[in-house]
Amino acid sequence: MTQDSKQWEPAPPPGPTTSSSESAAPSQQPSSPSPTPTEAELDTTQDDFDYCSHLVRRFDRDRYLSAQFAPKGLRGALLGLYAFNVELGLIRENVTDPHFGEMRLQWWRDTVSQIYRAEPLDNPVARALSDAAMVGRLSKDGLLNMIEARTFDLYDDPMPAMNDLEGYLGETSSATILMASLVLTHGEQSACADAAGYAGIAYGLTGLMRSLAHHIDQGQCYFPEDVLTRWELTPQTLKDGRDALPLMVRSLCTHVSKRQQEARMRLSTVPTQAIPAFLPTSLVDLYLPKVLAAGPKLVQQAPEVAQFRRQWHMLRCAMREDF
Repeated sequence: MTQDSKQWEPAPPPGPTTSSSESAAPSQQPSSPSPTPTEAELDTTQDDFDYCSHLVRRFDRDRYLSAQFAPKGLRGALLGLYAFNVELGLIRENVTDPHFGEMRLQWWRDTVSQIYRAEPLDNPVARALSDAAMVGRLSKDGLLNMIEARTFDLYDDPMPAMNDLEGYLGETSSATILMASLVLTHGEQSACADAAGYAGIAYGLTGLMRSLAHHIDQGQCYFPEDVLTRWELTPQTLKDGRDALPLMVRSLCTHVSKRQQEARMRLSTVPTQAIPAFLPTSLVDLYLPKVLAAGPKLVQQAPEVAQFRRQWHMLRCAMREDF
């Protein structure tokens, strides 16, 4: 990406908004800070909490581990947000046809609308997400944008360009970090939007590289066409690109490091309470060396880091109040 090309820019934070495109009822977008709901006022039951906790622990272990650093009273809402993100990410694997995936995404759109109309919910993730929306004062548009971005997952088309990939990661990985920050600060902090944007790109792109073998098996390709073309690769030849693949991955790792550094330069904008939302990003430091060392074997299996190392790394960052 050239210096003067259009790069990713943070979208408006998924907090209270005054956009004319969304007419907000007072219960959806409070114009002034409302009292923090007590645990008794939240809808999440112990069964809902256990369901979301199990889902996130199984499919998004990094965020599950980072949630343990959050205040106990906020973990249910936080895990509800993370479980929602997991549910969206699993749609591709749980359907046999994109049409059914579109139906599932529409179901989530309708469910989000129900949340903001304060209607009864019959899904444990939806009830926990409702608590997250209440505690963090999350905007309806922010959640809908997360759903919309996942439409790309249903199809086999590659990303056209790096800008498009960063936009996708901004609406998914970055949005998850920012919304988690809002939950942890009761909706009172949106100054860390830039930090969340860059951190989400760094963590999300690292995850895509680690998941390359799985995506190849699924017939997916998240790597941008402009990057593939630079290294004379195509989605079809990735698996056989023994020489070019490591070079492309090295260039992507450099890009990740740049985004990670840009996020860390904005550490001062991240309130202490929001640090747990950023802790998964700190694991980029552990994952990148593994990705680079894998070389051509990246198309065969995902590079892993032992869980105790990840826990220890996040603990150190939490104690230093950084990522």
